[in-house]
Amino acid sequence: MNFTIAELERNTDDGVVVAHWRVNKASGENVASSYGTCSFTPDADADGYKAYKDLKEADVIAWVQEELDTKSIEASLDANLVEQASPTILAGKPW
Repeated sequence: MNFTIAELERNTDDGVVVAHWRVNKASGENVASSYGTCSFTPDADADGYKAYKDLKEADVIAWVQEELDTKSIEASLDANLVEQASPTILAGKPW
């Protein structure tokens, strides 16, 4: 799985309050993806606090992954890839 951060929202004190994340997983030519958000309550006095200007994408990805059930997300992506490889629902018109 490949997590990325699509966008950050911060308060006027430069504390991140929302991270918009995306995750992709590929199998051959097929790609499954998921998108979501995680909310945070920034505390500048907390151990490990990083100022907005000092953040790296890897920092925020770690925060997001701590909040998510990544095993469930990966299972959902895997199921999507299986469906793409052998579709059970087909689209089209008979004419």
